Amino acid sequence: MFGSTKIGIIGTGNIAGIMADTIKSMRGVSVYAVGSRTPENASRFATLYGVKKSYGSYEELVNDPKVELIYVATPHSEHFENVKLALNAGKNVICEKAFMLNKRQAEEVFKLAEEKNLLLTEAIWTRYMPMRAKLNEILASNVIGEPTMLTANLGYSIANKDRIARPELGGGALLDLGVYVLNFASMVFGDDVTDIMSICTFNEFGMDMNDSITLRYRDGRMAVLNATARGVADRSGVIYGSKGYIQVDNINNIEAITVYDNERKKIGSYKAPRQISGYEYEIQSCLKAISENWIECPEMPHSESLKMLDMMDFIRKTNGIVFPGEGEPAPEVYETTSAHVEDAYSLDASTVIENNNAETES
Repeated sequence: MFGSTKIGIIGTGNIAGIMADTIKSMRGVSVYAVGSRTPENASRFATLYGVKKSYGSYEELVNDPKVELIYVATPHSEHFENVKLALNAGKNVICEKAFMLNKRQAEEVFKLAEEKNLLLTEAIWTRYMPMRAKLNEILASNVIGEPTMLTANLGYSIANKDRIARPELGGGALLDLGVYVLNFASMVFGDDVTDIMSICTFNEFGMDMNDSITLRYRDGRMAVLNATARGVADRSGVIYGSKGYIQVDNINNIEAITVYDNERKKIGSYKAPRQISGYEYEIQSCLKAISENWIECPEMPHSESLKMLDMMDFIRKTNGIVFPGEGEPAPEVYETTSAHVEDAYSLDASTVIENNNAETES
């Protein structure tokens, strides 16, 4: 590809604005067009962020022949149709987390992307950031010995936002915040999960507002994860090892990593590099993937998006969280060897700046 890659944004909420501002400071890429459900919203966004073209429908945006990559920044409930629209128009796509409402939707759009030989990836920014590689490097050094357990917490006071509160928008803390703690555990411990135990509290619409999740891995490691839409959390992650532990400051956009020995003495400290917003890394990955004719980004391959959705499907099923239009089949439930747990989770072997302001248009 030559010149500047032109991006079109579906959605005009705060997160779309953060992305537009970020791309302004990047080379080799520009936000060329924005699409909204109304011309007024699109025009307002285009004026505010210096976007050349504005469209009063998503259809017009994806059919602009100059747009090469679509960024989907709408509520969870809209991702499935928005992504299909863009792919059917021949566009590469990066879609905000949570990628889809459920695994079945993700399987369908990944199949479509494969058929059309187009890039489709999930914009879970923590997967693309350089501090992820730094954390992997520290763990590989064996400085804390064998990692055996981790905890991670993420919470914001956002329960009153429609996109969190309402089932028709794919609401709840799990898809918006729990997705980050689950991804943190996956990046550290992998995906060989044998059991999931979870408990939630709910709002008046049946959407989860507080989630406590425990994962057990085949090798005996455990992850204890908490996400809340009703309060501010420390956003910390701690990885416990046989010779010490690692403290991660802000799992949603790692600011620092500190290493302690078995006497709780600090033996290492690493600060995050300067960044524009943190969103630049996922766009850089997309540009490379498009230039190489890849249909997925290596930082977040399709298989990982499917695994995260598989787990969230199971958590929602066991807690009775259902979105409009959803039905069976649900994820498989297996008997566990533990006498204290009725249901166990099994992965299908085939298979955020605060990212809490996706567009909700009326």
